[in-house]
Amino acid sequence: MKQFQTALDGFSLVTTQSISEHTRSSGNNIATDQIKEGEAELALILSLTQQAFEANAPVPGTMKALTERLQALKNKTTPLTWAHLASVAQGHPVSSYLLQDPLTRWSFEKPRGYSGDAYLLDFIYEHPAVAAQVAEASALGAEVYDFTRRAASAVAVRERREILAAHVDAVAEATDGAEVLAIAAGHLREAELSQALQSGRLKRWVALDQDPVSVGTVASAFHGSCIEAINGSVRTILGRAQKLGTFDFIYAAGLYDYLAESVAVRLTERCLQMLKPGGKFLLANFAKDIGVEGYMETFMNWPLIWRTDEDVQSIIDKVKHPIADVSLTRGENGGVIYAVLTV
Repeated sequence: MKQFQTALDGFSLVTTQSISEHTRSSGNNIATDQIKEGEAELALILSLTQQAFEANAPVPGTMKALTERLQALKNKTTPLTWAHLASVAQGHPVSSYLLQDPLTRWSFEKPRGYSGDAYLLDFIYEHPAVAAQVAEASALGAEVYDFTRRAASAVAVRERREILAAHVDAVAEATDGAEVLAIAAGHLREAELSQALQSGRLKRWVALDQDPVSVGTVASAFHGSCIEAINGSVRTILGRAQKLGTFDFIYAAGLYDYLAESVAVRLTERCLQMLKPGGKFLLANFAKDIGVEGYMETFMNWPLIWRTDEDVQSIIDKVKHPIADVSLTRGENGGVIYAVLTV
């Protein structure tokens, strides 16, 4: 199947080049002995996993062992060495088992042309929009999917959807005719959970996304509501190419994981400028050491810029726009870091 090639702007959608540049910036050189040791350990991990699948061993145990071993290997290698090992893993025959999982396969193949697209999130949300594809999975694929959809990262993403809806509802409760902006909105599935939207308490909810298919999906799903689906990107926001107005609440929940710190700082500053007095900006970023990064970066081919609380605080500290209040928290399982900035 030919991939749809979304026009990437180098800021808002992850590319192999952008992640490679982030990895190189870590300043670690590849040591030949570490590569050899890593390749040997990886070969053992993947061989054991393949043998388990061939022996029809219980899938939950096989997947648990695989994800834990990959994570342990990632944790003890340098970023550059790990990037090499991840590419080696992707070519191993064991992938034929793992790619039967519709979630892993969609992430790996990237039918939309980039990582972390809205349909991938639909698989994580277990949304009806992808129910047919889930139903078509093999028996093994369904078992692997049952594991990946319960992974810590997936649990955190589903909670993130609920948290976003709750924030929108809270803003609507506190402000009559509230205006909301979602950056990199995807399919805006959090809107399906919003009581404020259902009760008509919002004046405007702008869903900005760079993928025209996502924009079309939102426009169709919420036709006749206060939701406005607009095609736009980090570049158009930073360049002030669009007159979006001002907002009571702005959020970027699935974007900062792909942004270098310098771009993240600039975007944060611009978002704060677009807030009304007393408005809030929420940014979210996957947390380091969630425990499944190894699997995500190998067989899901889903590289991210994982951050610590200190990394997120570093972004905030570099922002020059006045900030009245900062709240830095994590979700229930610690998998996503949330920063809420009030002006």
